[in-house]
Amino acid sequence: MSIGPEAQTVLNESSLSVDSVDIPVTILTLLAGIAITLLSLWFGFNNNLLPLAAADNAAGVDSLFNVMLTISIALFLLVQGLIVISAIKFRRQPGDESDGPPIHGNIPLEILWTAIPAVLVMGISVYSFQIYNQMGGLDPMNHGGHSMEPKAQLAMASESFDGPMLLADGTPNPEYKKYAAGVGAGPGADLPDVTVNVMGLQYAWIFNYPEGFVSGELHIPVDQDVQLDIVAQDVLHAFWVPEFRLKQDAIPGKNTQLRFTPTEAGTYPIVCAELCGAYHGAMRSTVVVHEPEDYDAWLQTQIAAANVEGEAIAMALPDASAKGNALDPIVQAMDMDIRAEELAQLHQGHTPQAQMPAGHDHASMSPESMDHGSMDHGSMGQDHLAMVMN
Repeated sequence: MSIGPEAQTVLNESSLSVDSVDIPVTILTLLAGIAITLLSLWFGFNNNLLPLAAADNAAGVDSLFNVMLTISIALFLLVQGLIVISAIKFRRQPGDESDGPPIHGNIPLEILWTAIPAVLVMGISVYSFQIYNQMGGLDPMNHGGHSMEPKAQLAMASESFDGPMLLADGTPNPEYKKYAAGVGAGPGADLPDVTVNVMGLQYAWIFNYPEGFVSGELHIPVDQDVQLDIVAQDVLHAFWVPEFRLKQDAIPGKNTQLRFTPTEAGTYPIVCAELCGAYHGAMRSTVVVHEPEDYDAWLQTQIAAANVEGEAIAMALPDASAKGNALDPIVQAMDMDIRAEELAQLHQGHTPQAQMPAGHDHASMSPESMDHGSMDHGSMGQDHLAMVMN
């Protein structure tokens, strides 16, 4: 039986050729989308780009990072793939001198490539806000004693707190929390297990412990609630521990706060993440996370060393009640020609007991008061002594 030419043409177009198979564009697009999705998910959640997660809030930050990386890889592969395919498929053929087709736009396509990024950005914004809120970064409902008590929160006060961060007995001042900005405990939260006052200055970090000693390194116990009360002495700094996924500004005249629980014992770097001067890159320190028993042993060692140092300083200080002036040996050794009344005036203004307010000692003073006091009185004494010598 014979068929007509038209029927033969239809049969040829609808049949598959043995030599070549034409796959519909929709199937190719679907396969490409599946491949891009699987590749993005695999690399996004197996990138190993972040350091060790050593704090309780690190898991949430890592999850957010992985999601953002997955979406970024998918968009990169999609856009770059379309560019490569278009450059190959629609390139100018040899000998083709004609103009391209006059395409004036495609409204549905423009709506699509505008809506997709908008939805992605909004989704990432909501998810990142949720992670930040879980860390306690922004929770106005808990400020002022509301019933909600998350692990940590941002105290949204517009003014600085001029009072001490610690009370005379070494416990945290409850009024301070109302004015501290940062990832820290809310007014209704329990007191932390460990509190350390952190001061940033060009170009070092100083850690003042309530037990009465100062360290150049931060030592904290593992699996215990830690609170850092942070302040800057001179310019803006930023306290950053990559393994904790925490970074907080240190602001002159304003108290900030970090509260977290370290989960992995070890030694981790502390980096200043705010350009603070010529030697900003060298402003580094170390945080040592101890096992609880090791931390207690280190703490007792530091307390004992501070007591021994305090006793040595007390023995070296002259006795103001003794007869004569404390500056007499210095004057005699330097063979200075200073009158007795001038020497008495110098001694009266710079006796350690006269400089120290009643009821205070070096252990109870804040780093700010110790630093400013020593600098001001020391410079005044040097200027006065130089004036008398001249």
